[in-house]
Amino acid sequence: MADRVTVIGWDGSPLTAAARSALGAATLVAGAAHHLALPEIPPAAERIRLGSLALAARRIAAHRGTAVVLADGDPGFFGVVRTLRAPEFGLEVEVVPAVSSVATAFARAGMPWDDAQVVVAHPRTLRRAVNVCRAHTKVAVLTAPGAGPAELGLLLEGVHRTFVICEELGTEREQVSVVTSDKAADHTWRDPNVVVVIGGTTAPAGPADGGGWIAGRDPATGPRGWVQPDETYGGGLGEGETELLRAAQLARLGPRVGDLVWDIGCGSGAFAAEAARAGAAVIAVDRLPRACERTDAAARHFGVQLQVVHGTAPHVLENLPEPDVVRVGGGGAAVVSAVADRRPQRIVTHAATRDAAELVGRDLTEHGYRVECALLQSVELDTRAWTETERNVAFLLSGVLPDRAP
Repeated sequence: MADRVTVIGWDGSPLTAAARSALGAATLVAGAAHHLALPEIPPAAERIRLGSLALAARRIAAHRGTAVVLADGDPGFFGVVRTLRAPEFGLEVEVVPAVSSVATAFARAGMPWDDAQVVVAHPRTLRRAVNVCRAHTKVAVLTAPGAGPAELGLLLEGVHRTFVICEELGTEREQVSVVTSDKAADHTWRDPNVVVVIGGTTAPAGPADGGGWIAGRDPATGPRGWVQPDETYGGGLGEGETELLRAAQLARLGPRVGDLVWDIGCGSGAFAAEAARAGAAVIAVDRLPRACERTDAAARHFGVQLQVVHGTAPHVLENLPEPDVVRVGGGGAAVVSAVADRRPQRIVTHAATRDAAELVGRDLTEHGYRVECALLQSVELDTRAWTETERNVAFLLSGVLPDRAP
């Protein structure tokens, strides 16, 4: 096992005395090509080009001597420290940090970043990173080959964002470019790069002093409660939009950060806005222009990001990006069947009669979904006289795809 492992962050500035001292004593140095070219590395030291972090960690663990790992930015922030400290390698690690590439990118953009989301995009997580960019107004994306600015722009089709693209930060070839998301695919970008993605509906103003209290998305923004009273949306809600039914639908779907939610037959926009408040990206679909207008208004009211699509399901769904969870608020069994063909993790809908519920349930079962159905009845009472003022009854159906759960 290596006698000592020092991880040195490098942001392009001269190495600190502690970093130079560790490098001078190193018998093994691991890093990218530009790190291994640093003149401070002892000529006799073994050099490892970093590719697979796990493979490099195994070689370091087997090395008898003093090892140094060089990494861009702060190696403790989405960096190599996590891998090296994994119990399977048994390494004791010392860290010499540097300014993270995310902090540097926002500094180049001249923007604060305590209120930003930070995501890592590589081919396996690219879709989820894009969903975060859909759902939030300020996101830093740490990219990888095959999951860079061009791919982000292509997958954000229909959503306008501004990209601040920072290439090769801290090097002599550093370059900062500002483009709109629809133009990002027109260029070839150098790795490594960080993309600051900004734009969308402005969230409601915070405290007058301008100070936040938590990094990233403030979970306390807006009124309390998963769902809001029906009157918040100006009345005229459809049969599938009542407050308690929306609460049950949200509970069954569980939308979360990184998800893409389809709300088909969005009506007043109540469910779409509440799913977006949970941090998910939402595409709301309706055939009625008035419903699309109300959904836009609901998004502005709560300061959340929504993409509203005017069209009739199921045909309008063909060109939409793949969903994680779906609420079908209108369209019946035909729309539910078309949604199930796209294989989202979860689907929720409602029916007014038992026959309609059985039809939808059978179709979901045939598509391989595990189906649950509950008869929900809510009765509103006037508490002055404890008399009934309104009664709502609906069958709530949900389908979970076992091979994609949870």
